[in-house]
Amino acid sequence: MKTNFFSTLTVVTASVLLTAISCQNSSVSPSPGETTPTGELRVSAPFANQTTQFAFDLAKQVNAKEGSAKNVFISPLSLHIALGMILNGANGTTAQEIQKALNLDAQTLAEANQTYQNLMENLPLVDPKVTLALANSVWYRNSFSVATSFRDVLKNTFKAEVSAQNFDDPATVGKINGWASEKTNGRIPKVIDQIQPDNVMFLLNALYFKGDWKSQFKTEQTIDAPFKLASGGETTVRMMRQNTIVRQAFRPTYSAFELPYGADKFAMTVLLPAETTSADALLTSFSGSDWSQLQKDMVTSSLDLGLPKFTLTYEVNLNDVLSAMGMPTAFTDRADFTKMNPTGGLTLSFVKQNTFVAVDEKGTEAAAVTTGGVSTTSIPMPKLCDRPFVFVIHEKSSGTVLFVGKIADPTKTNS
Repeated sequence: MKTNFFSTLTVVTASVLLTAISCQNSSVSPSPGETTPTGELRVSAPFANQTTQFAFDLAKQVNAKEGSAKNVFISPLSLHIALGMILNGANGTTAQEIQKALNLDAQTLAEANQTYQNLMENLPLVDPKVTLALANSVWYRNSFSVATSFRDVLKNTFKAEVSAQNFDDPATVGKINGWASEKTNGRIPKVIDQIQPDNVMFLLNALYFKGDWKSQFKTEQTIDAPFKLASGGETTVRMMRQNTIVRQAFRPTYSAFELPYGADKFAMTVLLPAETTSADALLTSFSGSDWSQLQKDMVTSSLDLGLPKFTLTYEVNLNDVLSAMGMPTAFTDRADFTKMNPTGGLTLSFVKQNTFVAVDEKGTEAAAVTTGGVSTTSIPMPKLCDRPFVFVIHEKSSGTVLFVGKIADPTKTNS
């Protein structure tokens, strides 16, 4: 199959902005822990199960926030790595809540860090036919003191580039945005507009993915087709078609099929609700254990399938979502980030994510930016995705979920 330069999934995550307010110190959270040798992707079953549940909890919360008529596209992996870095700077209740929101409360921070490091080093090596890169960077005000232990864990565990900068120099904004653009092949050209006087640190994580469909769609088979909207109306989409061998499974409320990339290590799994239900109902009831069981139950067989071409840009503020998932204290003046700076006075002022995804006959292109701010104070019928559907982009051996999306209207290019 051809290996053209398409199918780029890009994530810049966690441009985490740190600024300074007053709050009290607390106890020290667990130390980072031992390193993991490179060369083999090792994600423990507990970590995989818990982070998969995090992915679908996040998708459920965001979808509920947006409503049935809006498209949704998020990167759970991007957000998880971002919050993992923030977790290492938190103490006391703040740390406990972040760890719980990440579904890592049954693990020690040392165990979680060991897996983060392994993901950073070995996830990019899983499939030689797919380009995947992970990168982190930390930019802090040159007059702000960052705890040595926090810098060390960011460098050693998260492989972050750490740089002190003059935040009063307008050129610093360009440096930070330039790093994001470089690491995402130009797909995320800007993560910040300006630096406020009380901003003291930005943490950025970039995830870049580029892969071809293992079995590409033929452009001559793409047709105009109707797509039923959640509102009851209808629109016309460009429906890609192919009859191919895929892994698939059927449930009373939905059917699923898998479209692999490259050497079949990464894939997009499409979850198509039954005619009697909806994509929203599917996301509301779907869990990490449902996902794990689905992977076991999929069987390989022929399928005549149809998937609409779509392009989407999306933005969502995640403060309320993450608070509902168990970490409200981080967003208040009671937050304790004394592992970032022992004098305290830091609060997580916002977390938001900007994403982009385009799906066509050749493959998938996607981008995401997660920005966090810390401030002071088998049926023989064609399977046409002709109604709202859910899709998941994931690494198959570890079960790592990169992206989760819901397409409510493929013709809408903005959220």
